[in-house]
Amino acid sequence: MENSLYVSPSPHIHSGDSISKNMYGVLIALIPAFLVSLYYFGLGALIVTLISVVSCVLFEYLIQKFLMKKEPTICDGSAILTGVLLAFNLPSNLPFWIIMIGALAAIGIGKMTFGGLGNNIFNPALVGRVFLLISFPAQMTTWPLVDATSAFPLTYTDAQTGATVLSLLNEGVAELPSHMDLLAGCRGGSLGEVSAIALLLGFAYMLWKKIITWHVPVTIIVTVFAFTGIMHLVNPAEYASPFIHVLSGGLMLGAIFMATDYVTSPMTKKGQILYAVGIGLLTAIIRLFGSYPEGMSFAILIMNALTPLINAYVKPKHFGEK
Repeated sequence: MENSLYVSPSPHIHSGDSISKNMYGVLIALIPAFLVSLYYFGLGALIVTLISVVSCVLFEYLIQKFLMKKEPTICDGSAILTGVLLAFNLPSNLPFWIIMIGALAAIGIGKMTFGGLGNNIFNPALVGRVFLLISFPAQMTTWPLVDATSAFPLTYTDAQTGATVLSLLNEGVAELPSHMDLLAGCRGGSLGEVSAIALLLGFAYMLWKKIITWHVPVTIIVTVFAFTGIMHLVNPAEYASPFIHVLSGGLMLGAIFMATDYVTSPMTKKGQILYAVGIGLLTAIIRLFGSYPEGMSFAILIMNALTPLINAYVKPKHFGEK
């Protein structure tokens, strides 16, 4: 009997991954972008991020504890990550009560309504952002200007405001920031979208730690670059360079940190590429032909809704199936 064969269900080997490990890994990858936002937006960036994170954690605890009657799971890092990503999609002068409403929409509507982590259809942080954009359009499109000569400005709601790069494009303004300014973050916009270099550093870290794969971010960026590049070649006077589109707005932030969400993106590599192409095309179409200058949030949420269909269409064959 010493050579008995024991049969047990899978998994047989544990990779060491866990929810909390991956969530805190993404938070580490967001540190460069957060430091850049502190440098350019100062006190406003700190206040907006703290309010967003604390509100998301608090609302998740209260909903799980008193409405769902289950043990709160706020220590797994998912609520903290939702709070940071929501803050990264907001202007640094947004009043605190609007941030709290956005956090409630992100956690209550985008996450807990579907049963909590692992069951949500849409990215919770983007649900919160779009909810605020529709409810408070004036406050959500008033962007503090960046001063490259002033580190950590001590302004919050009284910061000087101006248009973003995509707003200037939508208005037909010819004078745009240089590519180096876009890479470094010397431009107005949401907290986490200003510096492409900082976001790419986070992308490299997550690839190194194998938190995500390249398929979704790279495919989105290539799709937007190709589509806007073709339009630029057709009519360079009307359509901006594809480099401007890739380096401005929320493209990098959305492609790297939000479209790659495990729960709301397809499971297979083929499905992820199809999903990413859809995000890239929708983003470019909204930017070029829509009245709203940015389309990344809407594109991701639309493709989130199509993820179950993509999973059904490209599901792998069973072993032995022809």
